[in-house]
Amino acid sequence: MIVLTRLTGAQFALNPDLVERVDCTPDTVLTLVDGTKYLVAENLDEVVEAVLGFRARVVAGAESFDRGATSSARRTRLSAVPDDRAEPRATVPARDETGSL
Repeated sequence: MIVLTRLTGAQFALNPDLVERVDCTPDTVLTLVDGTKYLVAENLDEVVEAVLGFRARVVAGAESFDRGATSSARRTRLSAVPDDRAEPRATVPARDETGSL
């Protein structure tokens, strides 16, 4: 969430993932994806910096979560599991080094 200020001075938190557009006409107007509009006291550059800061915190948090994860579950590689219900496949004869059968 980013904290913004209404023109009345009241602060509110906004999910920046919902912002579709920010206009400067001369007041700063945020338009959300559902069409809701907010007039805020911050200028365009301040809103952009707030969104970029939010995204940077999300990425930094995800990276530290991934590196600091200690789990008792053992990580294994994915491998194919044979399907006993499938019909047997025809085998292809092996080729020698010259490429002939």
